[in-house]
Amino acid sequence: MATERSYVHWVRRFILFHGKKHPKTMGKEEIEAFLTHLAVDRRVSPSTQNVALAAILYLYTKVLGIDLPWMDDVVRAKPKRRIPVVLNTQEIASLLEHCRSPQLLPVSILYGAGLRLMECIRLRVGDLDFSRQTIRVHEGKGGKDRITILPEMLEDTLRSQVALVQRIHEQDLANGFGAAYLPMALKRKLGKSSRRLFWQYLFPGAAIATDPRDKRFNSRWHLHPSSVQKAVTAASRRAGINKRVSCHTLRHSFATHLLESGTDIRTIQQLLGHTDLKTTMIYTHVIHRGALGARSPLDFGTHLSAKQV
Repeated sequence: MATERSYVHWVRRFILFHGKKHPKTMGKEEIEAFLTHLAVDRRVSPSTQNVALAAILYLYTKVLGIDLPWMDDVVRAKPKRRIPVVLNTQEIASLLEHCRSPQLLPVSILYGAGLRLMECIRLRVGDLDFSRQTIRVHEGKGGKDRITILPEMLEDTLRSQVALVQRIHEQDLANGFGAAYLPMALKRKLGKSSRRLFWQYLFPGAAIATDPRDKRFNSRWHLHPSSVQKAVTAASRRAGINKRVSCHTLRHSFATHLLESGTDIRTIQQLLGHTDLKTTMIYTHVIHRGALGARSPLDFGTHLSAKQV
């Protein structure tokens, strides 16, 4: 749904930029002009420009059935390489201590399993494997599946969460609901099997919701991502953490702490679901003591005491 809204947004902006011309009357030059405008005039990030390009390509190839020539004249937004913000273990403990239920468990999993926010709240009961202590991430970023860690410390809490989901699900079934939301192709294939506990969201929403694609279908959606985002922000403030903390900060911290504990970089790559090892290598720049492993000259070769400073 988020991708759909984003694509609609960028297609609309593309059409408005060219005076509401129909996309069929436009082509390579108009697309290049719009993308260049985003980079030069709007100064958007490379990722934003890439999303706009993906939306326009989807419009032409999938909706209009038009193949576009390669766009060589687009001015690309300049990539900015940023070192991720990472919390130390004491800050993580304080953040979790100040996080309140029912968001405490998903926030704990963000750090304990290194999940992205949407990967976490879209977990199903069947994605947990207690016997192997693993969590299966289905269709993560890029549509890829992967296996990551189920934190041993959270096992009892997760079992209690599954029991809670089962009670809610039984009540939904009694009220004539209980079918889980599934992609259309899978929904047709499974039929009534979608009513199994296996398919229910691990973090269910508070109420039954109507499917925007099919008004006849009602199901219990997952926890709203904004509730987890707000919980992390509020907990970081209560904990007095003077860093910019987001849900993704917990994923960065997961990778960094694994690297510091001696976990192989390729193992971390697989747990995070990175396609390119270079993406994972960014965490090697975080674990050094000081900047790039260097010590300040103020810490050696001088006779100043801390009191004098």
